[in-house]
Parts: sequence; C-alpha cells; structure tokens
Amino acid sequence: MRKTIIGLLVLTMLSVAIFYVMEVSDFSTSDLIEKSDVPQLMTQQTEKEKKDLLHGDLFHMIGESEEVLEEEIGKPERKDKTPYGYTWWVYTDEVETYIMYGIKDNQVATIFATGDELESEPFHIGDSYEDVVTSFPVKERVTYKEGVSFFTFILNEADLETNPLIKLGDDLFVISYFDTFDDTLSSIRIITGDMLTQQRFYEMEYRGSLPEEIELSEEKWAEIESGMEKQIFDLTNIYRHRHQVSALQEDDDVAAVAYSHSEDMYDNNYFSHTTEDGKGLKERLEDEGVYYLSAGENIAAQHTDAPAAMEGWLNSEGHREALLYEDYNYLGVGVHRLYYTQNFLLKP
Repeated sequence: MRKTIIGLLVLTMLSVAIFYVMEVSDFSTSDLIEKSDVPQLMTQQTEKEKKDLLHGDLFHMIGESEEVLEEEIGKPERKDKTPYGYTWWVYTDEVETYIMYGIKDNQVATIFATGDELESEPFHIGDSYEDVVTSFPVKERVTYKEGVSFFTFILNEADLETNPLIKLGDDLFVISYFDTFDDTLSSIRIITGDMLTQQRFYEMEYRGSLPEEIELSEEKWAEIESGMEKQIFDLTNIYRHRHQVSALQEDDDVAAVAYSHSEDMYDNNYFSHTTEDGKGLKERLEDEGVYYLSAGENIAAQHTDAPAAMEGWLNSEGHREALLYEDYNYLGVGVHRLYYTQNFLLKP
C-alpha cells in the first residue's frame, strides 16, 4: 500500500497533516474530539433507484453543447457556479454515482466523476494503480500547446501517486485521483487544456501568457461557496457508501459553525483548528448551543475546488478516519473562498 504524507506535525490530542501541492500550497488537517461510552448509532442510507442517465459514456460529452447534454441525460439535480468561468451541472443517484459536467461558453469543458458502475472507458473506478499506469504510463512533465503559448505541467512525487495527469490527446487530459490506502482509482476528472491552465492543479512552466484571473463579487462568491458545500456533503456520503459506512444527515446549525471557521481562517490569514482567541471545535460548538456526544473536524485550504479537497482528505490518515468514522451521523460543511471545513457529529 502506497501512502504519501508530505508533512506531519503531532500536537497534544491533535494530528495535523499539511500538504504542499501545485504552485499554491494545499493544506488539510483533521481534529477529533473523542467520545467516551456513547451508544453506537447508525443512520439509515436511503436507497434510490439509479438513473439510467448515470451509465452513459463520459468522454463523448466533452465539447458537446448544454442542449445536447440535457437532451441525452436530462436536467441536472442543480447547477453550481465555480470561480473558473464554468458551471457544474450535477447528476447523482446519491448512493454510488456522482457526475459533474463543467459547462463553459455553452460547451462541456470538464467532467468530474466517481462511481463503481461508470461507463468511462478506458478508466474504471476501482482499478488498481498498477493497472492504470501500465495502460497509461505517468510522466513527471506533461505538455499542452494553445496557439503560440506552450505549457508544461510539472508533477511532483505526491502528484504522481495521488493525482497523476494523463494526456489522451492534444487538448484532452485526465486527472486520475487514487485512494492510496486502497491503491485504487477513486475518481476521474476529464479536462481540456485551457481548463488545466485556468485552475492550475499542478506547478507549471509556460511560454506565452496565462489565463487572466476572474474577478468575482461577494454575491458570486456566496453562490460558489454554497455549491462547493453541497458537493462536499454529497461526495462524503458517496465515499462513505463505497466503504460500507452509513450516510450522514445534514445539520444546518453545524454547517453554520463550520462556515464561520472557514471564514475566520480566511479573514485572519491562519490555518488551524484553534481560532486566534483560543477556541477549538468544542468551544465553537458550545458557543452555538450544539449538543453532541462526539465530534470531529477536517479543514483544508487552497485546494482548487471541492472535489480536490475531498480527494486530499481521503488520502490523509487523520482526515480519512473522520470522513469514514462509522459512529458519526451528522455533518455540517462550511466553505469560504478556498477554505474548507467539515464538522462531523454523533448526536442521539
């Protein structure tokens, strides 16, 4: 089993894992409040009939219009804005399969997908790392040319193990996210070259010019943050189901606590479970009158979006423990800018 832990700082009763990936740093850390002699409660997973639309071939949708997308697979569950100029169209059965089509300029420019029964040839969720890289040898440097501009994406050791970039064509790439604890393919992101340069998942060398950053209002950011919160909640239950752990229920009060912490970290430029006035998760929950038997927290910062943050948590031992802890039955998610907080609770 391959495990990559870039940095580990152990504090009293607290495990912190810090990841440095891409041009900007990706941070994530997990904090657990232990329970003592509490009942073992499980929530019931609501089983829904799978939608046929979730079993179509993914790759042929790249470049298609939103009209074709809707005609072929129907209306999405919702549409989530992003900071990168495209909108996610979200399709899910809420149990096993989760697909988001990124629409930019009326075309599908990127797809994020996970699910054991995806029609995503030649990739299959659950394939071993060895099988994937045997078919598609991974490289430390992957190139892309757009007009007179030339880009080289540089993958470090962690990228090669957890999210290698595979070039399928001049303007077609796949980011293959691996669960390094199971050594299997967890999800895929099909993406065009201009989206890669816009989101900057990897360190880059380039000749020419980079895409301009998009200026966003507070109102736009609020829309984007709300969408990412929903994505994290959805994917948490998708991954819990995959690992045979019961689904979590949404708790709005806990979500408000999580959001306040993400906002506070962004506003005050720090990254920690403990606020600058010394309050940890326990104190923050108590301040809002939230009753619980045990609780845990995952935080992350500067991941390019919600799926990337989720895959980062899945590949860190402390975060994974909280994410898949069978006793938790409630979850609140708060996202502010690119600061992410999950608060897990066991409640009677």
